[in-house]
Amino acid sequence: MDQQTYLENINAAAQAIRQACGEADIAVVLGSGLGGYVDALSDAACVSYADIPGFPVSTAPGHAGKWWTGLLHGKRVCMMQGRVHGYEGYDLKDVTLPVRVMKRLGVKTLIVTNAAGGVNTSFAPGDLMLMTDFLNLSGKNPLTGPNLDDFGPRFPDMTHALSRDLQRLTRDVAEKLGVALQEGVYCWLNGPCYETPAEIRMLRALGADAVGMSTVPEIIVARHCGLESLGLSCITNMAAGILDQPLSHQEVMETGERVKDTFRALVDGVIAAM
Repeated sequence: MDQQTYLENINAAAQAIRQACGEADIAVVLGSGLGGYVDALSDAACVSYADIPGFPVSTAPGHAGKWWTGLLHGKRVCMMQGRVHGYEGYDLKDVTLPVRVMKRLGVKTLIVTNAAGGVNTSFAPGDLMLMTDFLNLSGKNPLTGPNLDDFGPRFPDMTHALSRDLQRLTRDVAEKLGVALQEGVYCWLNGPCYETPAEIRMLRALGADAVGMSTVPEIIVARHCGLESLGLSCITNMAAGILDQPLSHQEVMETGERVKDTFRALVDGVIAAM
């Protein structure tokens, strides 16, 4: 896809969402098992990804594929009920197109969530982890190709790709709510297979605390666009080789369901405090 067509897709998608749902100041991307959080919105409107021109459509289990916009704690908030991933066959420009659409819709703050495997052996399924940094070991980057000068610079700085101010705010909210909050480095790998025990040992040696198949492309593009980003992981399972049991997406969904109320309370608190 050439750059002009891609920009036209961004603008067409933004216009369709603006007409169906309106604009927003804060965006939340809901990962596997966390889609029920859209119920927190009041005066909400939604549109299916399939009805947004040029928009990628979710195929992964647990991703409903709907864009919602409404009010939450007096703020205009849009939520992506599910995302798309590179492992579904999408180019990373399509994976991250929604973030550029958010920018067109006036979003200034992005909260991105995911289900992740615990690499840090002190973690346990059901823990929530504040992402303090990330490792991109996918061999891919969503900014590859001609730079979109309308959105940001050719060589964006990633020193604070995840907002330190939002991290401080989240720690304060978690403490006030009594929510136990782990912190750590999230590693992005392509998927869709889960990692091998040898790969997990490598990731731990490299400083990863959690591993998953999403989120980092969105954060990179959000940084390029000038959005402030906050990353939250739900540790839904321990990564391969830590426990003597196979990994399954069913476990991911079940753990997400179990901790959804705590997760919602934390994100609610963060949005209320912004």
